[in-house]
Amino acid sequence: MAVYQGKGVYGAVAIGKVSVFQRQAAEVRRVRVEDPAGELARVEQAKAIAVEQLSAIHEKALKEVGEANAEIFEIHIMMLDDEDYNDSIRSIIETQGVNAEYAVAVTSDNFAEMFAAMDDAYMQARSADVKDISNRLIACLSGSGSEGDSGSEKMIVCADDLAPSETVSLDKERVLAFVTAAGSSNSHTAILARNMNIPAVIGVGQAFLDSIKDGDLLIVDGHTGEVYTDPDEETVRRMEQKQAEDARKKQLLQELKGKENVTLDGTKVKIFANIGGVGNIGAVLANDAGGIGLFRSEFLYLESEDYPTEEEQFSAYKKVLESMAGKQVVVRTLDIGADKQIGYFNLDKEDNPALGFRAIRICLTRPEIFRTQLRALYRASAFGDLGIMFPMITSVSEVEKCIAMCEQVKEELKSEGIRFNSDTEIGIMIETPAAAVISDRLAPMVDFFSVGTNDLTQYTLACDRQNAKLEPFVNTHHEAVLRLIEMAAKNAHANGAWIGICGELAADTSLTETFLRMGIDELSVSPPFVLPLRERVRSLNLRAE
Repeated sequence: MAVYQGKGVYGAVAIGKVSVFQRQAAEVRRVRVEDPAGELARVEQAKAIAVEQLSAIHEKALKEVGEANAEIFEIHIMMLDDEDYNDSIRSIIETQGVNAEYAVAVTSDNFAEMFAAMDDAYMQARSADVKDISNRLIACLSGSGSEGDSGSEKMIVCADDLAPSETVSLDKERVLAFVTAAGSSNSHTAILARNMNIPAVIGVGQAFLDSIKDGDLLIVDGHTGEVYTDPDEETVRRMEQKQAEDARKKQLLQELKGKENVTLDGTKVKIFANIGGVGNIGAVLANDAGGIGLFRSEFLYLESEDYPTEEEQFSAYKKVLESMAGKQVVVRTLDIGADKQIGYFNLDKEDNPALGFRAIRICLTRPEIFRTQLRALYRASAFGDLGIMFPMITSVSEVEKCIAMCEQVKEELKSEGIRFNSDTEIGIMIETPAAAVISDRLAPMVDFFSVGTNDLTQYTLACDRQNAKLEPFVNTHHEAVLRLIEMAAKNAHANGAWIGICGELAADTSLTETFLRMGIDELSVSPPFVLPLRERVRSLNLRAE
């Protein structure tokens, strides 16, 4: 038996046989051609097939992991139409008189190397995306682009790494777990594994792959990040017991449905869910969340080829509010920029996008976009309990401008005879140190705060959240971060506002007691974490020494 250490990205145990992932990689040779125009036509035909395949994968991902996580496949479709990418393929075919497969392969290598050399972690990640779409295009050119499938036994899929399209294309019903030699916890594949509820360990190293073959017995512990090859009987028994314990805990959690989020001493807290789109509502209801604390409205823009209209946005917000049947839904207004780029916004390239033109700065600079979203939101407010939340606030003047825009929209709707809830709650994100420090001045202006701990940690510790190399330096429990949250909580309550946390720290049960002692009123987490968090809350006694 050998034990390999990686990083667990979804906490569960899997015991089963190895299936070493085999890519349908076509061998690419350089071939002289006499008809460049014919090769260009082949590229267009292959692109059409690739787009059809990616669209099918996108639909599959929508059902399995929701809109926010499926968006990568829409990005891949857009990348296939990238002008620079296609110009390179065309130029190589025409100037060198070579076959389409070779032109795509060379372009892929050049672009992947270019992205990998960039300082920005988000752009570095595009290197893998370029390789993914190029491999698909080459497969379509060679006639091997269909997804293969054989056998019915559930297996543990092992690979050097998995592209997002490869992850989603695998039959979820036949996958026990993922293990990859490379990868980072921020990769699209890791995120997809978490949302598919599949045990996964990444970064175990090439030595692991060299030591296994199809059919080997393997144990994957997503809790600890350990992977056991050829496990002995004692280890198998121990891990089977751990599996049984996981199953028992899940069953016990189901018994918490319908129970209050109340501590032993009677302190109550709201436990809401974070979602990326309408398709996540089922998970919210299935996990018994008390409401939605963060609806990431940018998915409407990311999924669209042009600015979504007022009617399109109104329809989405209305559907969510109606589905939640009176439970509160907090919608964060458009938050793009930084790691979330949308082509039709035509944003300038920035050396430091995390500190650049993003979120509320875009909305206040382009009021026509902001006004359209606010009109849709206020119209939807007539159909449920809506809260509107503004991201990336750093000053009093920004909040004043947001409120002024809201008042203008309300006057417009009133003059048009359109129904809306004039008492819709207004809130802001506390995700910059500036907002936390002046929270005493911001709190009287709004109804609530919601702490975005991901960005608050990034800005407080000066650690780019997209840079995997900085993970060892990111301490999410840093006292500076916790002090800022506590400061915001005190100032919110002193001015009659409530405060929630919608960042990843809300699901960190080791901090639940700390947050409740600060006076946090609401914790909003991914749907699968609602019941574990409820269990933690119900075990606490805040009056105990």
